Amino acid sequence: MKKHTRSRPTETHWQSQSTSNSPIAGAVPLTINFHAAKDLTPQSFEIKGKTSRLSEIDQTVEVKDGKVSLRNRDKWTDADLPRQFFTIAGYAPATMQMLLVRFWATHGSPAGLRTLPTGKVRVEPRGQDVFSVNGKSEKLDRYLVEGVIWGRETLWFDSKRNLVAAVTLDAEFDHFEAIREGYESALGTFVGRAGTDGMEALAGMTKTRTVSAGNKGTLALVGATLVDGTGSAAIPDAVVVVKKGRIVAAGPRGKVKIPSRSTVVDVPGKTILPGLWDMHAHFEQVEWGPIYLAAGVTTVRDCGNEFEFITAVRDAIAAGRGLGPRLLLAGIVDGTGALALGVQRVDTPDQARMWTDRYHDAGFQQMKIYSSVTLEEVKIIAEEAHRLGMTVTGHVPQGLNAFQVIEAGQDQINHIDYVAQIMHAPLPPDADRTARLQAVLDIDVNSDEARKAISFLKARSTVIDPTIALMEFFTATTAKPPVSFEPGIADVAPELVEQLADVGPPTDRSETVEKAFEKDLEIVGALHRAGVPIVAGTDQTVPGHSLHREIELYVRAGFTPMEAIQAATTVPAHVMGLDKETGTVEAGKRADLIVIDGDPLADIRNTRNVELVVTGGKMYDSADLWRGAGFKPWMKNRAAAHASGN
Repeated sequence: MKKHTRSRPTETHWQSQSTSNSPIAGAVPLTINFHAAKDLTPQSFEIKGKTSRLSEIDQTVEVKDGKVSLRNRDKWTDADLPRQFFTIAGYAPATMQMLLVRFWATHGSPAGLRTLPTGKVRVEPRGQDVFSVNGKSEKLDRYLVEGVIWGRETLWFDSKRNLVAAVTLDAEFDHFEAIREGYESALGTFVGRAGTDGMEALAGMTKTRTVSAGNKGTLALVGATLVDGTGSAAIPDAVVVVKKGRIVAAGPRGKVKIPSRSTVVDVPGKTILPGLWDMHAHFEQVEWGPIYLAAGVTTVRDCGNEFEFITAVRDAIAAGRGLGPRLLLAGIVDGTGALALGVQRVDTPDQARMWTDRYHDAGFQQMKIYSSVTLEEVKIIAEEAHRLGMTVTGHVPQGLNAFQVIEAGQDQINHIDYVAQIMHAPLPPDADRTARLQAVLDIDVNSDEARKAISFLKARSTVIDPTIALMEFFTATTAKPPVSFEPGIADVAPELVEQLADVGPPTDRSETVEKAFEKDLEIVGALHRAGVPIVAGTDQTVPGHSLHREIELYVRAGFTPMEAIQAATTVPAHVMGLDKETGTVEAGKRADLIVIDGDPLADIRNTRNVELVVTGGKMYDSADLWRGAGFKPWMKNRAAAHASGN
């Protein structure tokens, strides 16, 4: 960030440039020009560039003669000038967040502040924190900012309102931190405090979104059809009784006694299912908590996150101080390389053991391998993890294949494309994307090579989370907009709409990408028919909705609706070693279940119609949870626009 004083002393010009270099898609440049009066009242604002590898922004705000002109790409519009406003756009560099808070603090600290080109923000003082930096203690003011992006950003300022640290997100839902020089040693503390504070900020929602009838004594859900997840036939006119966070009875009304003084909730015409699992989550912000619950997800496996943040969030939820599903954690590690991610490096055997031990001691269930780990380190991580009772999931590192990492001890594979790679002849390391796509198109799932791969995976009980809904999302163009196959995009928070819905026109490669997705879907079906365990996961994509799309696609791949539901309930519970505790609606198990409208065995899309969610014995209204996180509640009649072929 550079500050320039213009010739007129009443005006300030700020320029901010941010460039994030992605090894996958090159640079992600973003430039902002901001002109303001001395009191920071905006006079002009321009933001241009990329907010992520997949999304672009090009907007202008110009104030003149009591009017404001707004430009979004090539379209200009005029509007009345608000009495009080600030200019900022989503996923802007941290400089603009600093100026926003300064403007708010010096203009009456309003409860809500209008922003241009769009939106409204809320700035909330959250107290002070004392940090030890370079042997000295320093007290910093902490704020939460809502409305710039989806969810809360946490910012710390010194006594002169200079920004010291910001814990926020980028447009791909990944953590982004800005730390002033000299404070880097406190990064982990900032990140952990942001997670804890975010959970505390959601504590009020825990109270207001809880259906009070389900919080005391015994709860009885009466009259729904029970699909218990075991694979048994559905039970009409069923009763499920919950007490102290456990299911004490589940079965036909005539065979289940409802204890006296129970809170009875009549749910005729509905279906009761086990709570769903998302086996490929990245719980990067606290708002994922109510969103997951609203969608019926009561357990998630986080497949790689910032250590201090995710442990703080997990612990808050487990202790009842936060709102969200139960979190199971996979600790991510990577080696040094062009595609390296995070800071947990395992370039030596000692580092591999050290990180595995640290994650285990912090209560993680798994290790996650990323893209630059060597085969030798995969072996050591797997050996140490298995010794400690953990399992190993992850990517297939660059230069290796699934055969190698599984033989080295990796138990699970994330993403279907790594499976596809062992169903065709090896490609040279420098093969371009066109050659890689063509190799996928040439796969015959009945060929000797494909059968060898499938038999290998089955013999070793390798678990696959395909993230096929994510692969489908990559096929979207203006000719096939994302909302045409994922109607939930119409309901996301306003800050996410452009990010998720803004796609480019078809290219000469679009048809090939679409065919490669269909081949991936065919591979998922072949794996399932052979008995390879498939677990449903989203890798985020469309918050709260993509898990339902994932299991819809499983039905397209040849699963029965019951099998698709089990891929998000009983199968993940089994592979995570928790099937005696959860995954089905049976007496003695944890009270994680959902009430939906419609019959999912007749139409798998009905899993989207979540009305009530019970987790740990507490019951929530799904519509209230959606609204609390800034989304529109899912409405059953929206599914009518969901084409029958999807």
